[in-house]
Amino acid sequence: MSIGILASKADRGLLDDRRGTRVMLWVMAIMLFLTVLAAALGLATLGAAAVLDRQLAGRLTVQIVAPAERVRTRETRAVLAALRRQPEVRRAVAVDRARLAEMLSPWLGADGADPDLPIPAMIDVDLTAASASAAASVARAVRAAAPSARIDRQESWMAPVRNVMAMLTGLAGALVLLMAAATAAVVILAARAGLDTHRDTIAVLHMLGSTDVQVARLFQRRIALDTLVGGILGMAVALGAVVLVGVQLDALGSDLIAGLTLGMRDWVLLACLPVAFAVLATLSARVAVLAALRRVL
Repeated sequence: MSIGILASKADRGLLDDRRGTRVMLWVMAIMLFLTVLAAALGLATLGAAAVLDRQLAGRLTVQIVAPAERVRTRETRAVLAALRRQPEVRRAVAVDRARLAEMLSPWLGADGADPDLPIPAMIDVDLTAASASAAASVARAVRAAAPSARIDRQESWMAPVRNVMAMLTGLAGALVLLMAAATAAVVILAARAGLDTHRDTIAVLHMLGSTDVQVARLFQRRIALDTLVGGILGMAVALGAVVLVGVQLDALGSDLIAGLTLGMRDWVLLACLPVAFAVLATLSARVAVLAALRRVL
């Protein structure tokens, strides 16, 4: 019997291939399922944060808080005229009072539509450039037209939401790294277990002239195949779950949640995860087996 035939039989006998379903394959399917879900969360949150930044960058809200309606009306017109003369301003529009009353209705109820209620006038401002100098120039023009006006940068009061998104993205990235480390640990344990189980077969291969590298390749091929097949299975189930969650989020109709979508680049990155984990598993198996063979045999 040649070394090649014996090595082929050893390859088929390593790592629990006598069972109808190899444990290693299903372990990797579960690992990749969880990894893809974590990665999808991180990528979607990162994309939503980018959309939020684009929407809020260079946007200001001006409030005219004069208590008398006549004064509010005069100052609103003065501020609008001053804003439209500024080269840094792309758009300046006064928010309709009916719209303000609708926005306040959860707190004020029907009283929000009372014309005697001194609701501040609001002006939405879009700048041509999202810079601190442009915002400062516009703020000076507004205060010159209406000293009592208040200027708010929308990105400042949305900063807590942005911070939460950044935290979720970091957490998702940490989970992906943790799952990669756990995968490497599982592969090392499986390789060592297979090495102990088939010690006699490996000893025969050594007597016939096989090197440690050739023996390690037997483990690498089996572990790489199990990781790749299990990873594809886990990824397919995880992507189905991601699509289902995406459909449910779209049904909510929220502008903020609508940003939690995956682009083409994100889908490609998710599809590469099984291959990346197969490479990681192969390298881990190689290192573990070679180290064990040098120490024991």
